[in-house]
Amino acid sequence: MSKDVADVGGTDGQGFRAPQVCKIVGITYRQLDYWARTDLLVPSLQSAQGSGSHRRYSFQDIVQLRVVKRLLDAGMSLKKIRTAMDLLRDQLQSDNPLTDVTLLSDGITIFAAHSADEVFDVFRRGQGVFGIAVGRVHAELVGEIHRLFPEDSENATVIELTPSRMEAST
Repeated sequence: MSKDVADVGGTDGQGFRAPQVCKIVGITYRQLDYWARTDLLVPSLQSAQGSGSHRRYSFQDIVQLRVVKRLLDAGMSLKKIRTAMDLLRDQLQSDNPLTDVTLLSDGITIFAAHSADEVFDVFRRGQGVFGIAVGRVHAELVGEIHRLFPEDSENATVIELTPSRMEAST
């Protein structure tokens, strides 16, 4: 039986633990903890329930965390990043795969584009300053997980994680 990417990394199908997430995303534990405590991105599989409990993050959570890191690296404030995360959550609730979304920003506003035409329109109007293609982040993370956890990557396959697929797998 093949495994999906959420099973990679010695997680036994229970998602990713915080130390694994930090390694994959390239952030510190303090950042991850702060973002979870302030509801920027709470783990979708298991929240911390007091001392000794562990947070469990899904692959989709890791994609969103990498987007947060990219936005921080681009100089966006946490306030604006929260807006971007709200846009991504709206996409998930509408059952659209995140891989079809490109986040664009003019430094003030964040846009969610769903096609190359929409991206082009934003740049043509002179609004776009930078963009993050979430599908590209998704693909990079799949490779990163397989590289970091090669012993668990044998026979692993990648699936498109949409909210309905996530519910079906839990």
